[in-house]
Amino acid sequence: MDQGTTVSELWRPDLYQARDVDSGGSGGPDFLPGLGRFILSAKFTLVVCRDCGLVRLFAQPEARAKLKDSKKWKAV
Repeated sequence: MDQGTTVSELWRPDLYQARDVDSGGSGGPDFLPGLGRFILSAKFTLVVCRDCGLVRLFAQPEARAKLKDSKKWKAV
């Protein structure tokens, strides 16, 4: 998993990853606006800690590649 994972997370046996999920659709909010394709939402990789329940969302590389040129996102 090369999604910005920190070294400490790599050694945790209690992290789980599911299949990639859409970042929007079905009338819900679009969490990655402007980073998908035409009518398709960008995708997330979800990682859950079995021990504490922390959930992290990682945008797929295709979505991240569009950030710099997107008018809907700005650098912070």
